[in-house]
Amino acid sequence: MSRLPRAQELLKSGFNAEAASAARLRAVAARADRDQKPNLAVALRELAGEKDALAATQLEAAGQVHGGEHDLAAALAEERYENDALYPSMWREVDEATASVFRDVVARQERHAERLSGLIDALTRSRGDLPA
Repeated sequence: MSRLPRAQELLKSGFNAEAASAARLRAVAARADRDQKPNLAVALRELAGEKDALAATQLEAAGQVHGGEHDLAAALAEERYENDALYPSMWREVDEATASVFRDVVARQERHAERLSGLIDALTRSRGDLPA
């Protein structure tokens, strides 16, 4: 049984569904670009943006958006978990081609973690918004 209240569980499920759908639509849009269908790609990206907005609405309703350094720290912790635990455990269970995809994801996400850390530092030093 989940330790989350039922409303929180449902908002989390809704967020995950919308976020995954948006990501899928952006992937299909990228394919449409490669297939020389730019108008389809634009329409799919617009729809993905709408899905992102639905996901964000549910995340905020679940009380998971707090602002500033708190959210950046949570994002950094998530990146570190994915890089240090999630993807390594996954690549040990799959064929080499799939493992290579996961290792590439980790390499890219290490740069994301560095960027997030830099954003936290810059925001802390700024005592307000990031400098332009």
